[in-house]
Amino acid sequence: MLIFELMNFEKIKKLNELINASENIVIIPHTSPDGDAIGSCLALYNVLKIINKSSHVVSPNKAPDFLNWTPGFDKITYYDTEKERCKKLISNSDLIFTLDFNDLSRIGELKEVLNQSNSKTVMIDHHQNPKDYADLIFSNSEIGSTCELLYEIFVLIGFESKLNKDISSCLYLGMMTDTGSFQYSSVSSRTHEIISSLFNKKIDHNFIYNKVYNDSSASRLKVLGSALNSLTHIKELNTVYMSLKRDELEKLNYKKGDSEGIVNYGLTLKGVIFCAIFIEDVNVSNNVKISFRSLGNFPCNLYAENHFLGGGHINASGGRFEGNAENAIEKFLKSLPKYKDKLI
Repeated sequence: MLIFELMNFEKIKKLNELINASENIVIIPHTSPDGDAIGSCLALYNVLKIINKSSHVVSPNKAPDFLNWTPGFDKITYYDTEKERCKKLISNSDLIFTLDFNDLSRIGELKEVLNQSNSKTVMIDHHQNPKDYADLIFSNSEIGSTCELLYEIFVLIGFESKLNKDISSCLYLGMMTDTGSFQYSSVSSRTHEIISSLFNKKIDHNFIYNKVYNDSSASRLKVLGSALNSLTHIKELNTVYMSLKRDELEKLNYKKGDSEGIVNYGLTLKGVIFCAIFIEDVNVSNNVKISFRSLGNFPCNLYAENHFLGGGHINASGGRFEGNAENAIEKFLKSLPKYKDKLI
């Protein structure tokens, strides 16, 4: 489907008017921002800087250190450590962009701050079932990343000529990470056309890939080893799962981002089409974060929604469980037989 069929002229015109009329803009990613959230926010931040618009990225909490090379990363303000400054930036804003999420529950305590703001709000996101909280909504779940959708918006709004190497690097980061390095079914010929245009801006795609996937700390490698050691293969259902317990993570000096991407290793086992990882929260008791990945048509987003208060995309989703990993896994194992016809 062409992007021109997804967004009508009136929406683009309205977005242009909002940007032109605004003097103080705030850009917000979701809690625990990933490559697509950081990439889209900093791509927009850097575009706005070029057109001489004052903007600030306000994140609910810190992004993983392996994203710290992203152009503009050092300019991000974090709500969990600078609450008053973030509140002031939002209260003084006249336009707020929310990127890579479509439900205000995804920004934690920042939700209340946003609800008190009189600013116009623009949502740009690619997840399913968007909530109707924004004045202007750009949402399409068929697109593989918010960065890809943002690129299309930049083109339609007339900003394509402003996409320099830094901005293109931010966009490539989000497109790469949210498509599993371009392996998910959401990747289209248009995705590769956009990548080609980003390459023309002289991005260093090897550098970006290595920074995200091959620049690990000792703790990240140890966490990976612990997760792989826990791997359990349910052969009759073509499923694997892994777990990381809170006490293990503390012993391994776990740092934010150390478990990023580990769930994908489950799909490398021959014949596996569904995998999950259960990670006990090191900061909050009785809270388990769960990531799901699948191949083909198995809808792990619907699975997450039905069983673990989650959602996401057909091949990549997340959920949570109140309790410990052992109990979460028990629930997982009880639910799997219901999906036997989709797993074999």
